[in-house]
Amino acid sequence: MTGGFEPVAIDGRLSVRGQVIHALRAALIAGQMRPGQVYSAPVLAARFGVSATPVREAMLELVKEGLVLTVPNKGFRVRELSDRELDEITGIRMLLEVPTTLRAAATATPADLTRLRPMADAVVEAAERKDLIAYVEHDRRFHLGLLSLAGNEELVTLVRELRARSRLFGLQRLADSGELGSSALEHVRMLELIEAGDVDELEQLMRRHIGHVRGSWAGRDERRQS
Repeated sequence: MTGGFEPVAIDGRLSVRGQVIHALRAALIAGQMRPGQVYSAPVLAARFGVSATPVREAMLELVKEGLVLTVPNKGFRVRELSDRELDEITGIRMLLEVPTTLRAAATATPADLTRLRPMADAVVEAAERKDLIAYVEHDRRFHLGLLSLAGNEELVTLVRELRARSRLFGLQRLADSGELGSSALEHVRMLELIEAGDVDELEQLMRRHIGHVRGSWAGRDERRQS
């Protein structure tokens, strides 16, 4: 595959379609594919050195995730969210994720924490490598795994969709500045607070963590966020 997009195999074995999906996510996160711009499957296929079919399939998968939109007879447009949309998504995530995480913490067993700990460590390791694709994937697995302990699968599905729509913003800047490591370590801290039964500090940490999307990730002062 050519054109500067490098596929990242998180699970070891990837089909051509899987490689294209990961390459496209990498391009989105790195800013190589710009919000609002239209990309055709044949042009991307030529850039990747593959046929148009796996590219089209990969783009349709990203459509389902809410990252790109179809443009009839032209191709696909990278979804562009306004500040208002991001603020609204962040607000909804606060309402859903914070109390659900606290409920999950109240019922978490030592076995649950043991299962989640490697996921938190994987987020930290991805941040150290500045592997943004792996960071996004391990971050997703950790948070959805934690939320699932509360037993509401419909909520988990909704949070997954909301996170997919906002997860790309600011990651490259954080990696370049070294701030991504601090955000990654918050996952480990969450488990420490759950184990210690410190619900008040866990709530504050969760609010700060989600607030990164509209604070440091977006280049804004988080202290001014509501």
